[in-house]
Amino acid sequence: MTESGRTDASAALEHLQRRGWTLGVAESLTGGMLAAALISVPGASATVVGAIVAYATPLKHSLLGVDATLLAEHGAVHPEVARQMAEGVRHAVVVDGRDADVGIATTGIAGPDSPDGQPVGTVYVGVSAPGGSSVLTLRLGGDRDAIRAETVRQALSALLAV
Repeated sequence: MTESGRTDASAALEHLQRRGWTLGVAESLTGGMLAAALISVPGASATVVGAIVAYATPLKHSLLGVDATLLAEHGAVHPEVARQMAEGVRHAVVVDGRDADVGIATTGIAGPDSPDGQPVGTVYVGVSAPGGSSVLTLRLGGDRDAIRAETVRQALSALLAV
């Protein structure tokens, strides 16, 4: 991870810690990269309670509670899927009977091909926090590695906005 990635992750965690909030992470296209970026920060365990890599579409339903009809009709790369993933991970990473305060989720197409016809680089980052949920829509360029890395960077930035 780059120094900038550590800095972004540190800033995001400090932002959440100031509020006393915990974080759950749900990932698809980033495959654990977001959780790894956050957990690379010393003291991350005070905020990050858990992460789920739900790479296969059925896991988005079974582990994160994403609506099965939504997945069947629109596939995994959809803004509402990202929102539901972010909300679902908050309930999935319960510690001592307490849901995570914030959930963040990534879903999209990193390439090189698109299984469902959407353009490579189509990415959605869902954020669920006590004040509500939002979805960041991204259209990223570059190869698979660049798309995944930029998704992590954008997700860390999105955490600063909650």
